Amino acid sequence: MKLRTIITVFIACMVTMTAVAQKKVGTTSMQFLKVMPSARITAMGDASVAFIDGVDAVYWNPAGLTSIQNQEMTATYTLWIFDTKQDAVAYGINLGEFGVLGAQFQMTDIGTIQETKASFTKFDAAGNFNPGLTGNTFTPLSVLVGVSYASKLTDHFSTGLSLKYATETLWDGGTADAPLENKAGAVVEKYNSTAKVFLFDFGMRYNTGYRSVQIGASVQNFGSQVKFAVEDYPAPLQFRLGICGNLMGKDALFINDEQSRLTLSYEILQPNDYDQQMHFGVEYGFMDLFCLRTGYKYNYDNEGVTFGGGIKTEVPGLFLNVDYSYGSMGTYLGNVHRISVGVQFK
Repeated sequence: MKLRTIITVFIACMVTMTAVAQKKVGTTSMQFLKVMPSARITAMGDASVAFIDGVDAVYWNPAGLTSIQNQEMTATYTLWIFDTKQDAVAYGINLGEFGVLGAQFQMTDIGTIQETKASFTKFDAAGNFNPGLTGNTFTPLSVLVGVSYASKLTDHFSTGLSLKYATETLWDGGTADAPLENKAGAVVEKYNSTAKVFLFDFGMRYNTGYRSVQIGASVQNFGSQVKFAVEDYPAPLQFRLGICGNLMGKDALFINDEQSRLTLSYEILQPNDYDQQMHFGVEYGFMDLFCLRTGYKYNYDNEGVTFGGGIKTEVPGLFLNVDYSYGSMGTYLGNVHRISVGVQFK
């Protein structure tokens, strides 16, 4: 009865958020929180919430941390759009009967941007046009750190919780000057250009007991409003609900195979600033040595098809895996590349 109640609450939240999101398209702050790490999951079209396991679960659904047997660590490097980059590191450790503890760090590097002002827009004496460049530069930066805890409540049901601290700086120094015109002349008013907020993730994962079928759900980025200058906006709150299972492999729905595995993952995503979206993902694995992956993201403005792969090898004392993912962002935004390197300690 408790499990049914939890699932009912999640579905009710999804339905409620659908109605709310359609009225608030594009009105969330800290958009870097939507740039997800993990080359494995992004290659599968972000179809993560039921499928995710291991240390990368800190990013998607902390309940997936319960699959960690000893210690795991992973690092992901993302080449995002417009020459921006993201670095992410995650660590997890199994504490036995006390559950599983995880930690994460993310940093989004936007690079150096040239400052422009409308008052500098003019032609010089030689007839050269200045589009507003002042000669100054600034470097925006976004950082997230978080800790996660997960536990198995039964052999089939696990839950997890994450506490995250996110900060984003749009202008060097934390404040920006804005001149205001009044009767006395120009008055300089300072605006806060740095925002800081605590956010929570909550997730659950349930092994149905029927073959390899699992279901999962998570809430991401639940917290207070984000305020930079005058107005405040919510963080990109997201609800995920999904299901996954092996079509081929161990405990498969169709073909039992000890060497090969073919897993299908499906997920509904409801953000608070867009219409409902869907993720489809497929992973083929051979003898736990290498994997091929592909996916599709439905109802996105630019994103769609994804693909990638990975290899896994054993070295003294640990397992090492390397994964890569590719995602198209359309004609004008280019492509996104991710590479992840992870270790699992024996």
